[in-house]
Amino acid sequence: MSNLLSGRPAVVAAGVDVFSDALRAQGVAVTDVEWRPPTIGSADDLTQLALDPRRAAANRVAVERVLASRSTLTDVRPASDVLGLSGRILLHSGPPLTWETASGPMRGALMGACLFEGWADTPEAAEQLLASGGVELDSCHHHRAVGPMAGVTSPSMWMWCLTDPTDGRQAFSNLNEGLGKVLRMGAYGPEVITRLHWMTDVMGPILQAAVRSRPEPLDVTGVLAQMLQMGDEAHNRNRAGSLMTLRELSPAIVAVDAPKDDIAEVLRFIGGNEHFFLNLGMPSAKLAMDAVGSIPGSTMVTTLARNGTEFGIRTAGTGDRWFTAPANTPVGLFLGDYGPEDANPDIGDSAIMETYGIGGFCMAAAPAIVRFVGGTVPDALATTERMYQITLQENPAMQVPILGFRGAPTGIDVLSVARTGWLPQINTGMAGRVAGTGQVGAGLVQPPAACFEQAVAALAEESRAALA
Repeated sequence: MSNLLSGRPAVVAAGVDVFSDALRAQGVAVTDVEWRPPTIGSADDLTQLALDPRRAAANRVAVERVLASRSTLTDVRPASDVLGLSGRILLHSGPPLTWETASGPMRGALMGACLFEGWADTPEAAEQLLASGGVELDSCHHHRAVGPMAGVTSPSMWMWCLTDPTDGRQAFSNLNEGLGKVLRMGAYGPEVITRLHWMTDVMGPILQAAVRSRPEPLDVTGVLAQMLQMGDEAHNRNRAGSLMTLRELSPAIVAVDAPKDDIAEVLRFIGGNEHFFLNLGMPSAKLAMDAVGSIPGSTMVTTLARNGTEFGIRTAGTGDRWFTAPANTPVGLFLGDYGPEDANPDIGDSAIMETYGIGGFCMAAAPAIVRFVGGTVPDALATTERMYQITLQENPAMQVPILGFRGAPTGIDVLSVARTGWLPQINTGMAGRVAGTGQVGAGLVQPPAACFEQAVAALAEESRAALA
C-alpha cells in the first residue's frame, strides 16, 4: 500500500521476517505486526499431535470405516426389548448428567416420561421422584442410541432399529413426535402424554408390522444421499427424506391388518411431520460413527452431543471418554413472540448428523434452510466450504450438487479445528428454557472451544505415553 503523506510505498507485514527484510532492502517502509491464526490448545500439544507418526494411518482407518458403513431399517420394537431397559431408567441426550444439573427442557422431558410410564400421577410427583434419585439416568450414546433435543427414551417407547448389513451392528432411536409442544422439547402436558400413548399403542405396532413385511429393508443411507440431491441437509430440513420414507413405507402400512382409521391416522401423522425422517437419519449416522471405535493415534471426532447444560465430544483416539464444557445458546429465528431470552442452551444428540458430515456441514445442499435457522444463502455456501478445512476427507456417497457434486466434508479432525480455530457448525432446534414450554425456534450454534482444548490435551498425553 502507498503512504499517502510521504508518497513512499509502505507495507504492513505479519509473521514472515524474511519477507519484511527483503522489502526493507528495497527501501520500502515496513511495519511488522505480531499475528498468528487463533489456535485451540497449547503449542506443545499441537506439535505433539502434528508429529505423531501414527496419526495419518490412524485417521485413514477411521475415515474408511465411516465411509464403509451402511444402514438399513430392519425393525421397530420397544426400548425395553432392544436396549434391555427395565425398571425405572430413562435415557437422555448428550453426555451424562444428573437431575441437579439438568436444564429446564431436560427436566420437563424427564418428568413427562415418568408420567407416560405411569411412575407418577402428576408433574409434581414426577419431579419429586426424579429429585429423590428414584429414576436412573444414562446417556443414549451409552446404549447405541440417539435422541433429538432432550432425547429422553423410556422402556415403553418404540424404537427404530437400524442395522449395518456389512457387519450386523445396530443403532436405535425413538420415533419422532413432530414439532411444537413435544416431549423432546421439554413439554409434558396432557396432549404430549396422549400422543406418546397413541404412538406406543397404535403407531409403533403398525410400523413394526409394515417394516417386517417389506421384501427388502429400507436403505436409509440411500435416502440420506438422495435428500442432499433434493434440497435437504438432513438435520433441520428433512422434507424430502420424510416424503421418501412415507412413499417407501405406505404400501406396507396400508396392508397391515389393523383398523382402517388407525392406518389412516398413522399415514396422516407421518405426512404432516416434516421431521419424521430425522429419527432415522440420526441412528444411521450413529452407526457410521460407532464403526470407528477406538483407534490409538486418531484425532477424528466420533461424537458431538449436547444435554442442554453441557456440550460433549468424544474422539477415536480417546475412546469413550467425554470432553465437556457449558453449552452455547443457538442464535437464529424464533416462533411467535418468543425471543433470545426464552431459548435454552444447546441440546440434543442430533449433532450426530454434523459428526457424520451432513446437517450444518452440508448447508450448501439446502440453501432454503436459512429461512428456518437464520443467515443467508451465501452464509450456507461459505459454511460448507469452511467445514472442508477441518475435516479429513470427502464422502462420495453424500454429494453436494451446487458444489459440483463434491462429497460432504467428513471426519472432523481435532488437530485441524485446533490449528484453524474454526469450530464445527451445527444447525438446530431451540427448546424453551422453562420446563413445559416446548419449541421456541431454530438456529445456528457451535461447540465450546473448551471441548476441543481438552481433547487436544488428552490426545497429546496419549501420544506421549504411546511413543515414550
